[in-house]
Amino acid sequence: MSWLSRLAERQIQKARLKGQLQGLEGEGKPLPDRPGDAFVSPGDAVGFRIMAQAGVLPEEITLKKQVAAQRERLQALTDEAERKAAMAELARLEMLQAIAEESRRRFLR
Repeated sequence: MSWLSRLAERQIQKARLKGQLQGLEGEGKPLPDRPGDAFVSPGDAVGFRIMAQAGVLPEEITLKKQVAAQRERLQALTDEAERKAAMAELARLEMLQAIAEESRRRFLR
């Protein structure tokens, strides 16, 4: 066990003995099921969770939702001109999403 792990364990035990870990939100409940976290690095998953609890969404998540909504809209369209415009908008949103994801990856390197 590394010195950092030992330090963390000591701090946890110290807080537990002082009763600082009693009455916390979610105490005694199972951890929430987050299958999407399996496809994201642990650091990103924690960051996304903190932002979600604060009511903030990262740009790439907002864009991901917009892409999904645009795909649904595109499926419902039958007019060729409207489909072409919707496909152009979908491509624009997907490009913005890819840029946002790449920016996050580069920032975290």
